[in-house]
Amino acid sequence: MNHSLPVAVVGAGPAGLMAAQVLADAGHAVHVFDAMPSIGRKFLLAGKGGLNLTHSEGADTFAGRYGARRNAIERLLKDFDASTLRSWAEGLGIETFVGTSGRVFPKDLKAAPLLRAWLHRLRHPAQGDEVQFHMRHRWTGWDADNKLLFDTPEGPVPFQAAAVVLALGGGSWARLGSNGAWVPLLAQRGVAVAPLQPSNCGFDVQGGWSEHFRSRFAGQPFKSVAISFALPDGSQWRRKGEFVATVLGVEGSLVYAASALLRDAIALDGRATFLLDLLPDMAPERVLQEVNHPRGSRSLSSHLKSRLNLDGIKAAMLHELLDKAVINEPVQLAAAIKALPITLQAARPIDEAISSAGGVLFEVMTPGLMLEQLPGVFCAGEMLDWEAPTGGYLLHACFATGRAAGQGALEWLQR
Repeated sequence: MNHSLPVAVVGAGPAGLMAAQVLADAGHAVHVFDAMPSIGRKFLLAGKGGLNLTHSEGADTFAGRYGARRNAIERLLKDFDASTLRSWAEGLGIETFVGTSGRVFPKDLKAAPLLRAWLHRLRHPAQGDEVQFHMRHRWTGWDADNKLLFDTPEGPVPFQAAAVVLALGGGSWARLGSNGAWVPLLAQRGVAVAPLQPSNCGFDVQGGWSEHFRSRFAGQPFKSVAISFALPDGSQWRRKGEFVATVLGVEGSLVYAASALLRDAIALDGRATFLLDLLPDMAPERVLQEVNHPRGSRSLSSHLKSRLNLDGIKAAMLHELLDKAVINEPVQLAAAIKALPITLQAARPIDEAISSAGGVLFEVMTPGLMLEQLPGVFCAGEMLDWEAPTGGYLLHACFATGRAAGQGALEWLQR
C-alpha cells in the first residue's frame, strides 16, 4: 500500500473517533466517514442517561464483566483502564466523578460538551493535519480496484486509503446508524462473524400479560426486588435491583444484567424462567410468619400491605401469576413471594436492545485488531464479538478497542 495516502476510519462513534485521534496524533492524515448526517448520534443518546463513561471497580472485577471475551478485552484494558480514560476526558477539559454506585460520569452528566471538545481537538490538532469528516457516506464495500466505496447523496464515491479502521457499531438502534449492514460485506471477504444478537434487552413473557395487568401496570417499576436464575453448571445467578413491566414482558437494568444468560437459555430450550424475590431483604421465615399472622376481617390485599408492605405492582404480580388456591394457602403464598417464577419466551428484537452481541471474531484478527484476511483493515467497537452489561463497560470497551485499532494501524503503517 501507498503509505502517503490518508487513513480511513469508517464510523464516527466513540471507537472510530478514538482510532482517528491515535492516528492523527501520530501525524497521519485521517478521513472519517459516517452514514449519518451528524457525528456520534448513538453516543449522544447514551448521554441522555448521564453518559456512564466507565466504572471505578477493581480491574479483576471489571474485566470479568466481559464474560467469555474477558481475555480479549482485558488485554486492551491494561493499556487503557478507567483512570486512563478519566485522564483522557480531563485532557479535553471534561471533569469526571464517581457516583455512589461506582459508575463514572462527566461532572455535568452530559455527552454533548465532551463530544464538542473532542471534535475541536480532532479538527484543530496541536500539530499535523486536521481530521476530515465526511457525513452521509454509507460504506458499501470495495470496488474492483480495492478502494473503499461509499454511497452518498451525489452517488457512489471511491476512496483509496493507506489503512482502514472499521468502527461500524453492532446491530442495535439502526436509526442511529448501527444496523449490522457490514456483516455480509466482511463475510464476502472470508471474515468470520458471529451472528448479531440482542444484548441488554427486554423479553416477552410466555403467554403475555392479562389485559387487566397490562392496562394498569405496564410501564411501572418493580423496586427493591431480586431475580435469580439457574445456570447450566447448577449454580445460581442472583442480583438485586429494579426492572419494569412492559406491555409484552419485562425490561430494565436488572433484566439487562441477566439478559445474556436468559437469551442463551431461550436459544437452547425455547424458554427461560427466572425467580422473582419481591422481598429480598426479608428472610423466608419472616415472610411466612407475617403471611400467617391473623388478619381478622381484613382482605388479603390489606393484610399483605399492612404486614409486608406488598401492594401495587408487586401484589398485582402475585394475582397475575398465582392460582387462587395458592394465594389462599399461606405456605405456598410465602414461598411465591420469595421465588415467583416468571417464564420468558423471546428476547425483544435487536433493534430495541441497548447493545448487541456477536460480531467479528477475535480469532480472525491479529493482536492489533487487524483482519488476517484483509491486511491493513482493522476493526473496533461494538462490531467485535463481545458483550457487557450496562454500567460503563460498553462505552469503555468501545474507547479501548478504538484506541487499540488505531495503534494497530499505526504500527502496521510504520512497518
